[in-house]
Amino acid sequence: MMMPKSSKKLGLSKMNMAGMGSKMMRMVMKNKHVDTLENMIQSAMDNGVEFVACQMSMDVMGVKAEELIDGVEIGGVASYLERTESAGLNLFV
Repeated sequence: MMMPKSSKKLGLSKMNMAGMGSKMMRMVMKNKHVDTLENMIQSAMDNGVEFVACQMSMDVMGVKAEELIDGVEIGGVASYLERTESAGLNLFV
């Protein structure tokens, strides 16, 4: 219930300024002709990028699988490390 329904509802860290931070960031991105977050996520998926959510982090934060966007896989640290061992690039956030 407290989780955002889409990336458009996400706050901008501690600089959210009562919801204005993310709106301002989207405005700056639009003015600089930067794709939206939603377009970048879709483009990454279309190009074969795999999104893996950490099961332990989800458990700690109370995030359920159905709250994730479509296409996100769930895995533990060991499976993540195994899959990224031969990858040319990976990002852990």
